[in-house]
Amino acid sequence: MLLNTLLLALRSIRRNLMRSFLTILGIVIGVSAVITMVTLGKGATMAVQTQISTLGTNLLQVRPGQRMMGPGSGGAPSFKDVDADAIAQQIGGVLAVAPEARTSTTVVANGRNWSTSAIGSTNAWLETGNWTVRSGRVFSGDELRAGAAVCLIGETVRRELYGSDDAVGQRLRVRQFSCEVVGVLGAKGQGAFGNDQDDTVLLPLKTLQRRVTGSTRVQTLLVSMKDGSDPERVKAGLTQLLRERRKLADADEDNFNVLDTKQLADTLSGTTKVMTTLLGAVAAVSLLVGGIGIMNIMLVSVTERTREIGLRLAIGALEREVLLQFLIEAVVLASLGGLIGIVLATVASLALSSAMGIPYLFNPGVNLLSFLFSAGIGVLFGYFPARRAARMDPIDALRHE
Repeated sequence: MLLNTLLLALRSIRRNLMRSFLTILGIVIGVSAVITMVTLGKGATMAVQTQISTLGTNLLQVRPGQRMMGPGSGGAPSFKDVDADAIAQQIGGVLAVAPEARTSTTVVANGRNWSTSAIGSTNAWLETGNWTVRSGRVFSGDELRAGAAVCLIGETVRRELYGSDDAVGQRLRVRQFSCEVVGVLGAKGQGAFGNDQDDTVLLPLKTLQRRVTGSTRVQTLLVSMKDGSDPERVKAGLTQLLRERRKLADADEDNFNVLDTKQLADTLSGTTKVMTTLLGAVAAVSLLVGGIGIMNIMLVSVTERTREIGLRLAIGALEREVLLQFLIEAVVLASLGGLIGIVLATVASLALSSAMGIPYLFNPGVNLLSFLFSAGIGVLFGYFPARRAARMDPIDALRHE
């Protein structure tokens, strides 16, 4: 009986293909919108986590001022390179500490010039930032102590100034002095804030201070923690040490701030997840609209087929058989809409993920849940028209014109 009822429902849908398609259009849009929003949201969350992880593993960034940016950061005294040595020697759970000073500059080589960021630091900067040296070598101890005219360059600088040539061993002019390129950094791509991490020139800290900025200021201390260490304990010890070195009284507020990149990643990921949930909920409203559309069309179908219903009831069809027939029609329509919506969502998610530069993450749970929800919409909004058809009086139905 169930198979015959299903065949009758499919035959009825096939007789009115255009109307059936328009009936499920709301379901198609709703399912595809929900799946696309959730898929893109999960891809964006992973992209944020991946980009922030490129800043470094278990990394703390220490900067002068009470805020990372904006008012309150300009008047605070800067750090010194010896602060990094003190942290490395006195704070437990620390893997590497790198002082960092940076400035914008123009570099020249092979008759080409390029505006980039010049960073002064030590070899520990490579470890704190998860950098690799693709070719060449790192700085020697003598070069770091003497402030030698050597540098490592990022992939973007290498490409813009040297093209396809090997940059190692060639000369690079940074403002008024010339340095030797001793290494090329491995490519890392776009950073968490949209910056090109490969657009950089790394110099020994003393070289940058003496030959580029003319200042001993250290703008940032990069502290990489060991795996398994307690971040809160490391931050507490770090804060106490810097307060002592900066001679702050107990009543004084910190004139520096400590940013945990893991906390930043969790915060941004949480914000992305909330936005994904919100957009998914908004998109799900269209599923309810699609369900109302199915109910309206099914009511019209019941009215148009009144005589057919009366005839079936008159020759012995049971009320539950008529109810099941129209209910199956509604469920089949909604399920078809769900399947089409899943296909469209997959295509849209692939295209948009590629265009936005975020990973595509197929989520079978969301796809299955959306399909089941669309079928449930068919049951919910198809029941009232089906019940109305099943409760018709056969005589009154046969009289219907």
